[in-house]
Amino acid sequence: MSSTKLKDSNHEGLKHFDWSKVETVLLDLDGTLLDLHFDNFFWREMLPLHYAKLNKTSLESAKETLYAQIESVSGTISYYCLNYWEEKLGLDIVQLKRNFCEKIALRPNVLQFLNYLRKIDKRVILATNAHRESVELKMDVTDIFSKFDRIYSSHDFGFPKENQAFWETLQTVEPFNRHKTLFIDDNESVLKAADRFGIQFLMGILKPDSQKSNITLDGYDQISNFGDLMGETF
Repeated sequence: MSSTKLKDSNHEGLKHFDWSKVETVLLDLDGTLLDLHFDNFFWREMLPLHYAKLNKTSLESAKETLYAQIESVSGTISYYCLNYWEEKLGLDIVQLKRNFCEKIALRPNVLQFLNYLRKIDKRVILATNAHRESVELKMDVTDIFSKFDRIYSSHDFGFPKENQAFWETLQTVEPFNRHKTLFIDDNESVLKAADRFGIQFLMGILKPDSQKSNITLDGYDQISNFGDLMGETF
């Protein structure tokens, strides 16, 4: 893999990362900037509950059906598409998400980190697989829209971040020097895709869901919170 590791064996070393080597910072949304607990709760608990009620079936049966359907399109644009799931399930996914939006939350030190990137004059790009309507809802709740120079959803391009076509299209509409770019994501498959594309600096998230255990992203260093990447004097 072509990526550069940002630390040795502890998070403390990250505070001394040479930011002069980076011009552009690409950031994922769910599980990276935002606590993945909201999405896990919604898709694995609340959606099956409403699906069971709609189809007059047991919660266990609804979960089995939904989990199988979700797994069958994993890694594709349909997996992340709210329109696809609304049509397939007969439920208003966007409205259901709004009903539980109080669970949408920033991960530790996200706002401070976004302000830090402004202070050190980096171009900050949101690159997410989340559907545009989901992005808008989460931006409204967290009020971080203004922190980004540009916001791109994979649905704008028709390819998820796991696909090289996403990165090729992003490079076309948002020219960046891949050798001077840092990309942070909580999905190993996405990091590997970015790695293959040649993005120099790659970083994962240690605990995307605050209510679950730490995860392991094979071959990539991970941060516990964004304070790990900010300079000592900030």
